[in-house]
Amino acid sequence: MTRVALLGGSFNPPHVGHLMAALYVRATRAVDAVWLVPAFNHPFGKDLASFDDRVTMCELMAQDCGPWLQVSRAESQVQGEGRTIELLEWLLPRHPDTRFEFVIGSDILADLPKWKAWDRIVSMVDVVVLQRAGYPASEAVGPPVAEVSSTEIRERLAAGQRPEALMSWRVLDFIEARGLRWTTTPG
Repeated sequence: MTRVALLGGSFNPPHVGHLMAALYVRATRAVDAVWLVPAFNHPFGKDLASFDDRVTMCELMAQDCGPWLQVSRAESQVQGEGRTIELLEWLLPRHPDTRFEFVIGSDILADLPKWKAWDRIVSMVDVVVLQRAGYPASEAVGPPVAEVSSTEIRERLAAGQRPEALMSWRVLDFIEARGLRWTTTPG
């Protein structure tokens, strides 16, 4: 049986915090792979760069990690509202020989009451809560993941800065080459 950890998110854009989370899960969990799963539709209506651009940025970030870090386009095939339960109901039957774990940051815990069918999600997969800097939680594991957010990166990019210490140079080069721009609203 293959074991895969799913690390979902907006990845708007992906940054070193995402990469550190993936590395931590790979190092501490008995998983064969970590899949970055960019959201296709955001259920809470966040303004996102195009799905294809966010997938490409994740692929660029993953290039130096090896075959264990992969990017999944599954969200684009689910045809739903962008809910995790829809993703899992789509993935599990298509991968019957895979045991999935679902990774979230402790910053997400306050939003769980808004999630559709959370009780079903935890019955379908093991949920791993990573300690996110600034969001202490007793159920979270590991040291706090880097204190960096996509919101902060978008703000820096909008101000004309190049946040090299917060994200892959490959992703930064892609953002510049594509001329990607974000508003400075959360998302």
